[in-house]
This record gives sequence, C-alpha cells and structure tokens, in this order.
Amino acid sequence: MLSKLRLLIYGMVLAMVLPLAAQAKTFYWISHGSPADPVWTYFLQGAEMWAKSTGQTVKTSFHNGDVPAQQEALRAAIAAKADGIVTTSPDPGSLVDIVKEAKQAGIPLINFNTPDPSAHFQAYVGTDLVVVGKGWAQYLVDHNFVKKGDFVWMPVEVPGASYGVEETKGIKEVFDPLGITYEVTETTLDQAEIITRMSDYLNANKAKIKAIIGLGDLATGSIKRVFDQVGVKAGEIPVVGWGNSLDTTSEVTEGYVNAAQWQDPQATSYLALTLAMMATDGVPPAFNITTGALYEKDTADVYAKVMSAK
Repeated sequence: MLSKLRLLIYGMVLAMVLPLAAQAKTFYWISHGSPADPVWTYFLQGAEMWAKSTGQTVKTSFHNGDVPAQQEALRAAIAAKADGIVTTSPDPGSLVDIVKEAKQAGIPLINFNTPDPSAHFQAYVGTDLVVVGKGWAQYLVDHNFVKKGDFVWMPVEVPGASYGVEETKGIKEVFDPLGITYEVTETTLDQAEIITRMSDYLNANKAKIKAIIGLGDLATGSIKRVFDQVGVKAGEIPVVGWGNSLDTTSEVTEGYVNAAQWQDPQATSYLALTLAMMATDGVPPAFNITTGALYEKDTADVYAKVMSAK
C-alpha cells in the first residue's frame, strides 16, 4: 500500500514538474558595456535576480564597446532560436538590420540602457539620454554655475558611443542658445588610464574650465581622485554626471560632485527581461519604460544603500 502511495505521489509531482519544464525558456542579455565598469555590475545583478526569480535561463555577455562583436553575439542568439533577447545599442544605427532579422525570426528584441529609435526595437527600458543630458546642462545653468561664454569639459569613456552622443544632444539644446562652449574628450575604459588622461587634461585646461559633465560612470566616479591628484578642492569646479557607483555617491556626499544621475540599473535589466518574456506569451509591449533620477547630497545615501545591497 505504501509503495502504491509513493508511486501516486511521484506521479503527481511529475505531472506538475513536466509542464513547468516545458515552459522553461532561454533569454539572452547582451551589453555593449565592460564588466570593469561598476554600473554594469548592477545591470548584470538585475538580470541574475530575474533569472533566479523566474526560473528562466539568461545567457549574458559583455562586448566592451566592440560593435562587430556585439552584432555577432546577437546574430548567434537569433541562430540559436532564443526565446527573447534584450540588448543595449552600442552605436546609433548599428543594430537596424539585426532588429529586422530578429523580427523575421519571431524573436522579441528589447532595447535597454542606450536607446536607438532608428532601429525600431519592440520596446525600450531605461533613461531618456537626451533628457538626462539636458537636465545636467540645465542644472548648471539654473544654479548659476555657468553663463554665456563659459567653457564646460565633458569627459567620456568611448567617444561616438550612443550614450555620449545622445547625452550631448540634450546638452547642446541648453548650451548652444546661451553661447556656452564645451568639449568631449576620451578617457577610455581602463581605470588607471582614465585618471591619467583626466588629470593631464585638467592640468592643461584648469584655468578655463567652469564646470564638468561626466558623460559616463567611470569618468564621473574618478573626479575625486583626479581633483586630489591635481590639487583641485571639492566644490572648486562644479560637476554633474552619472551616479551609478559607490565612488560617485561618496563624491556627492563629500562635495566633489554636485548632482549625479541614478539609472536604476538593476530594475532596468529586470524590466527589460520581463517585457521580453511577456512578448513570448503573445503580449507584445506597446510602450517604453523610463527610469532614472537626479540626486544631490541629501539623497545620495539612498542610492548608496541600493548599490551596497547583495
């Protein structure tokens, strides 16, 4: 009797497990970023949290700004018949054909972190980078940090990458009519090289720089080390930029950075994968999700706690 009961229980368990196994899907999370960039730790964390919560498989990859490598990874995911793909846009226009290929294959392709409207993704999850850039520039103007004729330095890890291009569009909208000039310079993705290049530029141009906008997290997160190295005091040069690292929340708290942009990286990955899974269930997303907030010293600790959580 006991053995029959056990067989009955095993049968019931199998009846429940097999449908769940049949529902298991494989998603690809593909980023143009670098695993050495602190913010991508949080984006990846969001993808891993989603996989754990849903029981789905998520295959992740970083491509360090290498556009051909990312294109190859996306085509490989399409060839592998991925259930869904979420990806950043490494360069404006670079994924137009791949989006078409995914649609032809019937695979949902969701854009996150860096938008590219020209590619016609099914949806975008993340910040509006033009709005972010405009917000940084307007912050400097509204707080009387810059005026007509002033010069603003804008360091970025990869010149020409979509995030910096879109942010600069928003900055241009504010600065150009006011006669405020600016220059974008390359810092690279190597932390030591970033500090060297930023220090050299600041030493050579300190007299004319009225404010700094960090177009990337590694650039903004290096401000304190660069200022300390060249002898610039906290608050001496106003700084705004990205704030997705503990380095930057600390800089905001200590007064090296006036205001920083939180991107909601964990939530961005989590929501992008959720939209991709929703699309596989026959509910195509017909909307975008905008994330992010600008924070100052009074709320820096809120974001520091989010980033410190395991």
